[in-house]
Amino acid sequence: MKASLVIVGAGPRGTGLIERIAANAPELYAGSGLDIHLVDPHPPGAGRIWREAQSPLLWMNSHAEDVTMFTDETVVMDGPVRPGPTLHEWAAIDGRTFADRQLQGAYLSWVHEQAVAALPPDVTVHHHPCRALRVSGPREGRQQVWLEGRPRPLLADLVVLALGHLDAELDQEQGELATYAHAHDLVHLPPDFTADSDLSSLAPGEPVLVRGFGLAFVDLMVLLTEGRGGRYDGDTYLPSGREPVLYVGSRRGVPYHSKIGYDWTGERPPLPRFFGPAEVDALLARPQGFDFRRDVWPSIEKELGFAHYHRLFTVHPERTAIAWTDFEEKYAAGEAAEREALVTSAVPDPADRLDLAALDRPLDGVRYASHEEFQDGLRAYVEGDLRRRHDPGNSPDLAVFLGLLSVYGQLIRLGDVGPWWHGFFSYLASGPPGPRLRQMLALSRAGVVRFVGADMAVVAEDGVFRASSATVPGETIEARALVEARLPEPTVGRALDPLLRELHADGAVETPEGLLRVDRSDGRILDRGGRPHPRRFALGPYTDVRTPGAFTRPRTGGPAFRQNDATARAALAFLRDLACRAAA
Repeated sequence: MKASLVIVGAGPRGTGLIERIAANAPELYAGSGLDIHLVDPHPPGAGRIWREAQSPLLWMNSHAEDVTMFTDETVVMDGPVRPGPTLHEWAAIDGRTFADRQLQGAYLSWVHEQAVAALPPDVTVHHHPCRALRVSGPREGRQQVWLEGRPRPLLADLVVLALGHLDAELDQEQGELATYAHAHDLVHLPPDFTADSDLSSLAPGEPVLVRGFGLAFVDLMVLLTEGRGGRYDGDTYLPSGREPVLYVGSRRGVPYHSKIGYDWTGERPPLPRFFGPAEVDALLARPQGFDFRRDVWPSIEKELGFAHYHRLFTVHPERTAIAWTDFEEKYAAGEAAEREALVTSAVPDPADRLDLAALDRPLDGVRYASHEEFQDGLRAYVEGDLRRRHDPGNSPDLAVFLGLLSVYGQLIRLGDVGPWWHGFFSYLASGPPGPRLRQMLALSRAGVVRFVGADMAVVAEDGVFRASSATVPGETIEARALVEARLPEPTVGRALDPLLRELHADGAVETPEGLLRVDRSDGRILDRGGRPHPRRFALGPYTDVRTPGAFTRPRTGGPAFRQNDATARAALAFLRDLACRAAA
């Protein structure tokens, strides 16, 4: 009987795993064939999020030259490097293009085909276009993967879950708002992948409250404006008359920072410097564990500051007051208060100093006298962000971005560090393309998008939804529709996916934040006793070794690629040993 591997999820993570299986098989696997079963109702390669069957108006939020599915020499892994083209090389488009998701879906489909073609001749891939419902079977025996609409399970020697983003049941507040909406004939759209949301209930000209100012809001904004026939004439938006009026707010009350619009030149900051493998080893060795804010964040803050000032002092020395060698020595030795004093004396212009707290919460303590005054103020804020993020004179911002990538690569080893870090990273490093923010400004001037403020509060009363924010004291906005513009939280306990629920009931354990615990070395699922399951693996954002994404920009270490390689090698070694025992 041929060995069998079932991969649940055929999107970019599942495709990346197949690519690594193909790369490592010549070294690790010489069994008598292998059946790989891909289970996913969506197309292999692109999966649900990147499928080609979605609006061509929706873009990626990365330049085409910054998107790759292939490893390079910067990926620290045991398997071989198998280079390949970036999206822009494959599609033969300008590397600075923000490609639409349809094109990315085509690229991912091609990568999947290449990965399958690179497998040894006796390895066969079968795609099952349906959902997996549950996994059963003994720890030491073959697993049964039960599929929707199939009376018999797939038999698997190993199972890998590469589920990607998950749908979730409503949390308590969302459930209460949904119940109120149903009782009062209101519209409540819960967290969802925006391309899958039914937006037809959002009526032209009607006010719509929107909670969330990240990429899900940008998609919503596009689909409800250009998607309804509006168009842009330069910096002016020409409405179709079919748009609702979007009143948007969030915890920060501002959109994610624009993508940086210039290229890196010159020397890169030598990272990691203050938050690298040694620091992570020390944290993992603490018998009492660690607290992210107390024990981890200070080192991250120092690391990001180092990246920022290394760039400032080496490229813009005229904006500094002492030599870099002197600054670096004192910065390395100093505690937080000493470093702050050092920066104040060595960097004369406050605009050249890195203030992460102010970056994270730009509206803290800021008050406006009226709703209209706040519209002007936030437009000025977005315009300033666009100027800064497209001016190479502010290239320390790009150095901080590289620092964020370096830190993320180290944090994976620590497991679940809580939701704040991931939100902070996305806000600074994974914001929308600059053209999208310019469109947002045009929509604001046209009155189609209105800003609510920070810590947006929503209540359901008197038959409507009401939103308010301390940014504009005393101002309240009423609407009969509320959209939660964000992806569902990737928690195991609230996941609608029946397979994850069954795994949880079967002994898989979650972190306090609700993420699935897995072995950090190879992705094996852990039980409540901390034991890794010998035949079940999991990769993706719902695990406690989540990465920034299933693909990445070239030459940045590719944390997801590193994980894929480790899981592929562990799976191949297990199947090899299994074949040897069977032969014996």
